[in-house]
Amino acid sequence: MVKFNKIFLIIVFVLSLMCFGVVHIFNHAINLKGDKYVTILLNEEYHEKGAVNVYNESDKDIEIIGEVDNTKIGTYKIEYRSNYLGFEFKNYRYVDVVDKEAPVITLKGKDEVRICPNGDYDEEGYTAYDNYDGDITSKVEIIKNEENITYKVLDSSNNSHIVSRLIKKVDNESPSIKLKGSSTYYVVIDSKFEDPGYTVSDNCDSKVKVEVSGSVDTSKIGTYEIIYTATDSSGNSVDIKRYVRVRDKDMSENTGVIYLTFDDGPSSSSTPKILDILDKKNVKATFFVINQNDNLNYLIKREYDSGHTVALHSYTHNYSKIYASKDAFYEDLNLISAKVEKITGEKSMIMRFPGGGSNTVSKKYQKGIMTDLTKEVVDLGYHYFDWNVSSGDAGGAKNSDDVYNNVVNGLKKNRNNIVLMHDFSNSKTVNALEAIIDYGLANGYRFDKIDMTTPMIRHGVNN
Repeated sequence: MVKFNKIFLIIVFVLSLMCFGVVHIFNHAINLKGDKYVTILLNEEYHEKGAVNVYNESDKDIEIIGEVDNTKIGTYKIEYRSNYLGFEFKNYRYVDVVDKEAPVITLKGKDEVRICPNGDYDEEGYTAYDNYDGDITSKVEIIKNEENITYKVLDSSNNSHIVSRLIKKVDNESPSIKLKGSSTYYVVIDSKFEDPGYTVSDNCDSKVKVEVSGSVDTSKIGTYEIIYTATDSSGNSVDIKRYVRVRDKDMSENTGVIYLTFDDGPSSSSTPKILDILDKKNVKATFFVINQNDNLNYLIKREYDSGHTVALHSYTHNYSKIYASKDAFYEDLNLISAKVEKITGEKSMIMRFPGGGSNTVSKKYQKGIMTDLTKEVVDLGYHYFDWNVSSGDAGGAKNSDDVYNNVVNGLKKNRNNIVLMHDFSNSKTVNALEAIIDYGLANGYRFDKIDMTTPMIRHGVNN
């Protein structure tokens, strides 16, 4: 019995060895070329390297089953089969298609935002897109603090993208203050002046501190300034002035004044000669300038430095552009205003409409535009001036004698005389100017330049 058991164990052992050998042979009858476990990136091309039979070192009899879709994430199983002596042999390769490309968050608006110190940021929006998952905006996580907003998103492969929007709480913008009524008031001596007040607004503060300084003594003839200073909670401030002129009952202190005004300059031929004559006669005038070649900017600077008033006329002096719309007009006005301020260092609020406030040419381009503009510019704080004496130098005057006669015949002692002349290339005006000044001085007139205290002379509006 003992001998039988030994024989049985020996037989079992031998059979086990044989089975192990067969299994080993089955499992190793096909050798893979390359790695058994392969990783490729999404959309990367998979290159099949194949396999060989161990028993004949050939790949001719091997069948390859399975494909790799490199456009889809996942693990793909490739099976290799062959037959030998009635036995089927197999081996496998595993290919992982993975996505390692991070999604992209795109912020709408700026990535650095300035908001009011007491304000909250209104989200401008964002999008998130992934090369595999597509639109994943809904998966964006937002983390806010006082200084920034962080946007984070994960795609289905746990690739992440993080962007931040910097939030700066700062207010560098001054309040806006506007006067109610005119910026120049005229009151008769010994009468009462009542300040019509102002309106104020600010980009951040609902309440703005306004200090009013200056006083008006209506018992004394003169010009008084009232200054309104608006300051917001961030310390930004702005001021605006109102001029109050106390005048005698018969208004006699301001009669018999000649205001020489020159439109459409500067010009290299006329403006220097006009300035020389004005210097020689010690007379101040007003120049309503347009945009000329920047090489002539020195003449505008000379006008200003000589004590004359540099006022605004037009940037283009092109009626079809200027009067095409109110927006077009203000664009033109702002351009010439910026140029004058850059040259002189002072912002001018004195202007003259191209063609005058009574022009009808604007009807061709925008009906009723002058009715709106003549009111609006005054509400914005500008003083605009037409004229009550025309030299005719841009029209009917044929020579300097015509210019002289047109001016002196148009003067009146009981008013302010605003004289319209031009300093484009204009020898007629240059040759008549000194004689006009001599006539005025000899006949008791005085000459002055227009400023913000000068009463506005305005035509009737025809459009």
